[in-house]
Amino acid sequence: MTQATAAAPEHPIALWGWPLVAVRLFALLLTLLASLAAYYLIAIFTRANPAPRLFLRAVAAISGLRITMRGARPAKRSVLLANHVSWLDVPALAGTTGTAFVAHDGLADFGPLRWLCELNDTIFVARHERRSVAAQIEQVRQAIADTGSLTIFPEGTTSDGTGLLPFKSSLLSAVETGCDDLAIQPVWLDYGPRVADMAWVGEEPGLDNFLRLLARWKPLRLTLHFLPPLTSEQRSDRKTIARHAREAIERTKAQ
Repeated sequence: MTQATAAAPEHPIALWGWPLVAVRLFALLLTLLASLAAYYLIAIFTRANPAPRLFLRAVAAISGLRITMRGARPAKRSVLLANHVSWLDVPALAGTTGTAFVAHDGLADFGPLRWLCELNDTIFVARHERRSVAAQIEQVRQAIADTGSLTIFPEGTTSDGTGLLPFKSSLLSAVETGCDDLAIQPVWLDYGPRVADMAWVGEEPGLDNFLRLLARWKPLRLTLHFLPPLTSEQRSDRKTIARHAREAIERTKAQ
C-alpha cells in the first residue's frame, strides 16, 4: 500500500473524533491478543488456521467498515485481481474470502507489521527490482499452492478510487501458463461516491490515514463486486489477463 502521485488531501481529525480513535484502538488491541492466542493454539492441530481471517474480519468491523458482497464468490483455488484504494482493502477481502496477498516489500521494513502479514501468508515483492521478477513469480506460484487463494493489486499502488490506474502485468506471469484449474477473477472494491475522502493517496503518511479512518463516526460502506472469472481466451498471456481484468472492472464501474 503506497501513495499515488496526487497531492494528499487535508483531513485533520476533529476533536470529537479522538475518543472514537481511542476506543477502536483498544478494541483492536484486545482482538489482536485474543486472535494470536487462538492462532497458536489452533496451529497445534491444523495448518488451515481460521484465526487470521477472523481477526481481519473483526478489524474491518471495528474500523467501521460495512461490507456488501455481490457476484460469484471466489473458487477455492483462485487469483483475485482487485483495484486498490485503502489499507481497509486487505481486511475486507481477507475477512470475507480468506485470501492471502501480494504486498510490496516496503511493508516488511516494520518488523511487527511483517510478522502479522506473514501470519496471513502475505508475499512481499520488490516492485522496482527487475532482476527479482523470476523469484517473485515462483513465490506467487508457491503461495497459490499453499493457500489456494491469492489477491494481487495490479495497479501496484493505491488510487483515489474514482478511476483505475494502469494494471501492471509482471506478477501475472505466474498464472499465464499451467494454471488452467485456477480461476482468475476481477474484483471491484466500491467505496461509494465519497471514496476520495478516505483513500490513501498523495503524501499522506500511512499512520495518519489509519487514524483518520478510525476517527469517522459514520460507517464506511464497501461493496465487493466479484466479477465473472476470466475465460480461457481472456487469459492467453499476462498482458491479456491484465487488460481484460481492468476492462471488466471499468465496465462494472460504468453501470
